[in-house]
Amino acid sequence: MTEVQPYRVLLYYMYVHIDNPEEFASQHLDFCKELGLKGRILVAEEGINGTVSGTIEQTDAYMEAMRDDSRFADMVFKIDEADSHAFKKMHVRPRSELVTLRLEDDVNPNEITGQYLEPKEFFEAMQHPDTVVIDARNDYEYDLGHFRGAIRPDIKAFRELPDWIRENKEQLEGKKVLTYCTGGIRCEKFSGWLVKEGFENVGQLHGGIATYGKDPEVKGQLWDGKMYVFDERISVPVNRVEHVVVGKDYFTGEPCERYVNCANPECNKQILCSEENEHTYLRGCTHECRVHPRNLYVQEHGLTQQDVAERLANLGEELPVK
Repeated sequence: MTEVQPYRVLLYYMYVHIDNPEEFASQHLDFCKELGLKGRILVAEEGINGTVSGTIEQTDAYMEAMRDDSRFADMVFKIDEADSHAFKKMHVRPRSELVTLRLEDDVNPNEITGQYLEPKEFFEAMQHPDTVVIDARNDYEYDLGHFRGAIRPDIKAFRELPDWIRENKEQLEGKKVLTYCTGGIRCEKFSGWLVKEGFENVGQLHGGIATYGKDPEVKGQLWDGKMYVFDERISVPVNRVEHVVVGKDYFTGEPCERYVNCANPECNKQILCSEENEHTYLRGCTHECRVHPRNLYVQEHGLTQQDVAERLANLGEELPVK
């Protein structure tokens, strides 16, 4: 018998009009804190997007309260069990957009969006020869895990995706275009944009990867690696049939699924890195980051200049001359 974990992580969104997002965010923050939840919630005139953690009782109370609000009565919550909170604090912030595309002519997913495909439909569609699959997430999310054969757009942020599509349109012409993201919110708007741009056969994974991995029939098949999540867990498994590691250590290229942030706070780049290489390279993604005067790894481990000089010497590097 599987032991029930004492905490849950809820992932959800809804495109629905919200008057005065600033006021709503302030009141919602107070409500979440009163319940004892922790997490991050974005609120805009176009809707709400959140992920929160709490006990079973706290999350049940939250879901019930949200569904009691007519605006969110049909809200779908994706639920993960956890052994503790997945966040350190509770934040609710107003935004101009739920997902940042910054389109001149914005897309309302309630009016135009791609065809919803349930996990089994998406699984079958991916295997059709005339299909291309586009990952609508950031590069570091893709690098940790993705659908087998999915295209990795050469972008650093979601808002760059439309320009990338326009520059690579020939790859998609005459094809059925499938797209996916973590929970579905980015694809709602991105797939709608694709339809608006004239692509006639556009499908999106309904509920995102988070739903796909829990489907009892598909069981996450054709997913390689892990799914990146924006909380303390960093990653969660998806494929329940086989686990294929696709992540590669930033420094050595060896298989790796461990993310760290570059120790230079002015860089803060996320890199896949083994614990051994974190120590070897002072958690710096470049020489400049390793010798940066505010290197957090050096501070956390109380390293002296001599210690740093010795580590650098092993890499064939030197401390900068002052």
